[in-house]
Amino acid sequence: MADMNQVNNGSENTSYIMDESDVRGKPQNHDAPRENTHTEQFSIPMTKRRIIKNLIVISFGFLFLFTTFQALANLQSTLNSEDGIGVASQSIIYGALIVSSLFLPAIVIKKLGCKRTMVLAMLCYTPYIAANFYPHWGTLIPSALILGLGAAPLWSAKCTYLNEIGFRYTEMVNETEDTIIVRFFGIFFMFFQSTQIWGNLISYFVLRPENEIMYLVNDSDASLSFCGSNFCNQVQSPNLVRPEDTKVYMLIGIYLASAIFGAILLELFLDPLKREFVEFDKKLTGVRLLLATLKHLKNPCQIVIIPLTIYSGLEQAFFLSEYTKAYIACSWGIHRIGFVLICFGVVNAVVSLLSGPLVKLVSRLPIFITAALANLGITITFLYWEPNSSQTAVLLALAGIWGFSDAVWQTQINAFYGIIFKKNEEAAFSNYRLWESIGFSMAFAYSNYLCVDVKIYILIGFLVLGIIGYLAIEFFKKRHSKGMFWLYLD
Repeated sequence: MADMNQVNNGSENTSYIMDESDVRGKPQNHDAPRENTHTEQFSIPMTKRRIIKNLIVISFGFLFLFTTFQALANLQSTLNSEDGIGVASQSIIYGALIVSSLFLPAIVIKKLGCKRTMVLAMLCYTPYIAANFYPHWGTLIPSALILGLGAAPLWSAKCTYLNEIGFRYTEMVNETEDTIIVRFFGIFFMFFQSTQIWGNLISYFVLRPENEIMYLVNDSDASLSFCGSNFCNQVQSPNLVRPEDTKVYMLIGIYLASAIFGAILLELFLDPLKREFVEFDKKLTGVRLLLATLKHLKNPCQIVIIPLTIYSGLEQAFFLSEYTKAYIACSWGIHRIGFVLICFGVVNAVVSLLSGPLVKLVSRLPIFITAALANLGITITFLYWEPNSSQTAVLLALAGIWGFSDAVWQTQINAFYGIIFKKNEEAAFSNYRLWESIGFSMAFAYSNYLCVDVKIYILIGFLVLGIIGYLAIEFFKKRHSKGMFWLYLD
């Protein structure tokens, strides 16, 4: 926990956050008394209200940034479909994220502090957004690389900051650390998951043609027979025609302004967080983390959970690139992608918020099985269902069910890693980021070369293998005593 002063000021507890630059690289002695003059000279009084303010500022900053990025990612396979450059750029993002996760977060946060890391990392997203004004291999690919490198420090700094203010808040109230940390992250992800709603609303209203009735392709049109699982990238459908440039430029302009505003919001209103940066020297980074990640693969439980971790990336990429293009855009028009995905965003946000209480109520196993059956049912439906514009309720329902399953995978696989590998968390979560990113990169890399039915079979294969692996771990855990289980995982 970060170094902190507390004073009793009548009825209210107060802690202090010092500027990060004042302690950068300076080891702190917890046992030595601090001089009050130093604290009064450099510190900012940190009340409970100020901590909540910082939580809200971070949440809104990420909301403005990812309202842009999430919605733009949803459109890459359709707006930038020429030569498959849109999905190729997405593959580059997650490939760069793998490298970034291993080498950059601890180093960047140690040098810049959490606040400056978040602000600068958010600005790494803006070149990619701006590149969509002129989508070309020379613009999208380099900017995607920059975004991928900045993403890992952004999320690491966010997690560090929320943990620290959560610990500080715990000392002011009569509640446990676990309760406060879970509550803070729950509030943050409620904002974050809602970005699918706002970003897709913007894309729907901006890209919507003036006369939607004339825009619709007749359901008997032969081109619709190639939508759904029959879709291959050479298919030409009137519904897949890119909207006029003026509408696209307006959309990208709104998104770029939103992302920049998110960074400005953090720069102006987020309090810098004093951290003991010497803690980062104890963390595994670079080659040490890479070696620890590879060494962790000797753990049998890590090996059997890999297919489910890869599936977590595959299913997100499939939904972003294939469902949006082959099902929504092909049968109903590019401009309606945002409209359908609002349903996905609403369900995803609600289930993410409720996943913790649900697991506490019914245990983890039924939640995993329900999500797996839901995803399996949808993917089989994708194989045989031929979408058309008269089946809008089906498009919305499938997006909502996928949102439920996705929320379970994103919250529970992460938590599952923390539970089964709690004695080796750094290497375990490095494996989590590695294999999930590989899933993303795989799906976006082969998106331009395989037909949708083949991608669905790949998806089903990884889901079945993943659930078998998960059940094997649960079975092993129950067959052995708790002590023996944790000993075996070491």
